Amino acid sequence: MALVLLVVGANAYILVREDGNSTSEIADVPAAEVAIVPGALVEPNGRMSPMLADRVKQAARLWHSGKVGKILVSGDHQSWSYDEPDTMRKALVADGVPPRDVFEDHAGFDTWATMVRARSIFDVRNAVVVTNGFHMPRALFLAEEAGIHATGLSADFHQWGFQGDKSAVREVLSRVKAIADVTLDTPAMAGPKIPIQTADGRESWGPAPPPGTPPAGSPGR
Repeated sequence: MALVLLVVGANAYILVREDGNSTSEIADVPAAEVAIVPGALVEPNGRMSPMLADRVKQAARLWHSGKVGKILVSGDHQSWSYDEPDTMRKALVADGVPPRDVFEDHAGFDTWATMVRARSIFDVRNAVVVTNGFHMPRALFLAEEAGIHATGLSADFHQWGFQGDKSAVREVLSRVKAIADVTLDTPAMAGPKIPIQTADGRESWGPAPPPGTPPAGSPGR
């Protein structure tokens, strides 16, 4: 019973607190210094999963609208052959976002790490978080707890069906973890500061992968 109450309480707290802090319309988003795009699955062939592709597409649209000046892509770079930030950055540049305006965080291993590092490494103070609707309440909660004034722009250009249901169920437990991360102040990886207001995004890009690296390793720049 105590466990059930913990899960229900954590979910209710985050959902009620973040209700009304996001929109699906770019016109309704207040201007901010940066869009934060949390990572998601990259397929073995180097293609973004549909959910991640929607996030990146929406972030590019937001930049082109002039509502943000920079984009921070944050995700898992667990090996040379798996690199979410590089994959997102290449898609944004291909969509017309200048390389200098795209920053990469290669240690955004979860949403809490993404937000903590956005504040501590990149000096982000206000942002638009671009993610899928099921993920948005937790992402905004963690951004604000990390010290970022955040609003949300949802990125759902598709109906997710079973995958959406599965993700929504997983979010129930992820919100409990979010409360724990905030309460325990779970540390994120440290690193040199790259202030997003004054730096060139290319300063944050990792080194090129070795020759022969599979597509998800983002061969070439």
